[in-house]
Amino acid sequence: LQTPEMDRLAAEGVWFRNAFVTTPICCTSRASILTGMHARSHGVHEFSNNLPQALFEASYPATLRRAGYRNGFVGKYGVGPNPPAEVLGLVPMPPGREVFFREVDGERRHVTRITGDQAVDFIRANPAGQPFCLSVSFDAPHSEDYARRPYPPEPEYEELYKDVTVPPPPLADCEHYEALPEFLKNSEGRKRWGVRFCTPQFYQESMRDVFRMITGVDAAIGRIRQALEEAGVADNTVIVLMGDNGIFYGERGLAGKWYAYEESIRVPLVVYDPALPENLRGRALNPMALNIDLAPTLLERAGIPRPETMQGRSLLPLARGESPEWRHDWYFEHLFRHPLIPRSEGVRDTGWTYIRWIDESPVMEELYDLEHDPHQVRNLAGDPAHA
Repeated sequence: LQTPEMDRLAAEGVWFRNAFVTTPICCTSRASILTGMHARSHGVHEFSNNLPQALFEASYPATLRRAGYRNGFVGKYGVGPNPPAEVLGLVPMPPGREVFFREVDGERRHVTRITGDQAVDFIRANPAGQPFCLSVSFDAPHSEDYARRPYPPEPEYEELYKDVTVPPPPLADCEHYEALPEFLKNSEGRKRWGVRFCTPQFYQESMRDVFRMITGVDAAIGRIRQALEEAGVADNTVIVLMGDNGIFYGERGLAGKWYAYEESIRVPLVVYDPALPENLRGRALNPMALNIDLAPTLLERAGIPRPETMQGRSLLPLARGESPEWRHDWYFEHLFRHPLIPRSEGVRDTGWTYIRWIDESPVMEELYDLEHDPHQVRNLAGDPAHA
């Protein structure tokens, strides 16, 4: 998988190898990224939920704007149907009927290319000396749900990875699907598995396209960094790279996300700060970082007091090589209501995962010892030794 620009960001910055989202679904996770708040606090559990105005006023874009920053937001917003476009500096995606392609200047372009172009345009148009905050929100490598080709890449990457054989993921064997409770066997994740990964050929086709999409995003990151260089602001611009949720690529016979298993909650997180001394760059950090930490991190780096509503913590002390007292566990929740996506909550400890399936009667529990069972195969919740 070719990601030279992401690799360069990690080599020149710091990589948080244990980064997670507190709720693994885009709308809720994005609200948490904006506000630094858990889902129970900001209340965005559904795609139809707008972020309440009072909470948006305490988000990182609104706070930075009040401090004199010029905001830009390109790509997927994803938090309710009515985004606060003016405060965000939202640049709309051209309209179109296809999920991943639009017509621009008479040319059919991939949304990854358009998002990158819009980001570059924002940087080039920024007045000299004007502080800015640009949020670049790629759709890829999300799928087009239930499409025959769920991960359509940019045309220039069609031949990339064509000779690659992607190894099957851990827990892909039927026995791991059969071990699932009935409410997961018949879930939305299983239905989506059926149109993405249900045969070896489908799996190879889908994963090669996922890789192509990721490489396309990587190239866009390179173009954005080049635009920063050309604008003369690369040495004064912090870059944070994060995903809004993890994903199942066939593990346990599932696709999608939504659950407290590692595949669903783990995300990439890299913080690149050009002011960081050379001896602190290229490090992989073990402390657990969360999506709710992004907003406090950005505001501290800008020297702006954080709103009291923010529940995350700034990651800057860790990036600077300090050793603050840090979290050893955090609260997971997924309360989105869907007939085929069971709701759950739990706790992720440094060495343990505890899950409660709250719609089951009685409530069903799972407990995993991550040190000895990193793939979460042996449920210890019913073991008297772990009562």
